Amino acid sequence: MSVRHFLTLRDLSPDELMQIIDRAIEMKALHKQGGVGEPFKNKVLAMIFEKSSTRTRVSFEAGMSQLGGSALFLSSRDTQLGRGEPIEDSARVLSRMVDLVMIRTFEHEKIERFAQFSRVPVINALTDDYHPCQLLADIQTYVEHRGSPKGKTVAWIGDGNNMCHSYINAAAMCDFKLNIACPEGFDPNSQLVAEHSDRVMVTRDPKEAVKNADWVVTDVWASMGQEAEQKEREAQFAGYQVNHEMMAWANKDAIFMHCLPAHREEEVSADLLEDEKISVVWDEAENRLHAQKALMEFLLSC
Repeated sequence: MSVRHFLTLRDLSPDELMQIIDRAIEMKALHKQGGVGEPFKNKVLAMIFEKSSTRTRVSFEAGMSQLGGSALFLSSRDTQLGRGEPIEDSARVLSRMVDLVMIRTFEHEKIERFAQFSRVPVINALTDDYHPCQLLADIQTYVEHRGSPKGKTVAWIGDGNNMCHSYINAAAMCDFKLNIACPEGFDPNSQLVAEHSDRVMVTRDPKEAVKNADWVVTDVWASMGQEAEQKEREAQFAGYQVNHEMMAWANKDAIFMHCLPAHREEEVSADLLEDEKISVVWDEAENRLHAQKALMEFLLSC
C-alpha cells in the first residue's frame, strides 16, 4: 500500500476531508472531557521548520503529546538539510526513524521531493504555494459555528497567496463559491483559478467580493519573507481592510476568519478582530490543534 501524504487538500477526497473535520470536532470534545487515551504511544513526529511559526509548532507538538506520542523540533540549523544534504537523502534517512514528518518551508517543490522518497506520511505545514493545515482548522471552525459550507459564499480579501490557493482548493472540495478580491499584481495562480472558474471569481473590489458572503477571510498583506515590501504593500492594499463597514456588505450572520498573526489596523480593524459576535479567530486558532490530530490519526491509519 502506498504511503498517504498531505501536501494539499487535493490529497484527500471530499468524503475523507469531511471525515477528518468530523473527527476533529469529536477529538476537541473528548479533549475537553479528559482526553482520548494514548493512540500515538511510541509514535514520533519529526517537525522540520525552515520557516518559523508559533501556532504550527505548538499545535503539532501539543497534539502529539496529548495523544501519547512525541515530536522532534528540527530547524535549518539542526539538520543536514541546512548544510546542503540532498532532500532525497534526508527523506530516506528520517523516514526510517520516525512515523510522520511535518515540513514548513518555502518552495512547494521541496516538500514534493521529500514526500517522493519518504517511507512515512509527510504533512505540509506551509509552503509558499499552499497552507492546507490551516484550511482544515478553518473548515472545522465554520462547521462548528454555521454548519456545512456546501453552497455558501466565501470572500477572500487580500493577497492571492498560499492561503488563497488553499481556499480555492477548499471551494472545490467543499462545494462553495469563492470570491477573491486583490489588487492588480497580487492575483492568485492563474492556472488554479482557471481550473475552478465555475466557482471562483477574482475582482479588484473588496465590497463586490464580500457582498452576500457567509464567511469572510483575510491575511497579512506582507507574509514571511516579504517584510521589505511592507510599506509598499500597505499603499497597494489601501481600501482592502476588513472592518465592520466591509462586513456590513456580507450576510447578516457572516463570520470573519484570519489565520493569524494579525496586523491590527492594516488588513483587519482591531474592533472587528475583537468582536466575538462576528470574529471566530480564537476558535480558528485552537482548531489547528484538533484538526491536525485528526489528520495525523487519519494518515497513520491508511
